[in-house]
Amino acid sequence: MSKVIHEFNDIIRKLRKDCFGKGPERIHTVFVENMAITKLYGNLTPTERFITSTKEGVEMVHSARTKMIQDMYAVKPPSNMEALVGAKLVHLFSDMKVEEDIAVSVFIFDKDITQEGM
Repeated sequence: MSKVIHEFNDIIRKLRKDCFGKGPERIHTVFVENMAITKLYGNLTPTERFITSTKEGVEMVHSARTKMIQDMYAVKPPSNMEALVGAKLVHLFSDMKVEEDIAVSVFIFDKDITQEGM
């Protein structure tokens, strides 16, 4: 199971790097029933860190990051992610605490993705 989680994290890291120019420095994922719950640390680019020096900048980065991630997965869910877990991605919930540079994503699949459910 840890190999699957490692590969899952690599997919997320690559997608975010391709989208934002920088992937998270650290990712921690757990599989629970039909969900993958992922915490991402060290997400912001140097430019985003500069922008977040004001309250308006924090709001702008938060809005842009969460909307872009949700739109990216809604338009084209990564087929390699679905193939890896053997299930179709049906929902993604994502949020970010910009001040602490921590994000969380909850991927919901159409069936159990745990070892027992695969």
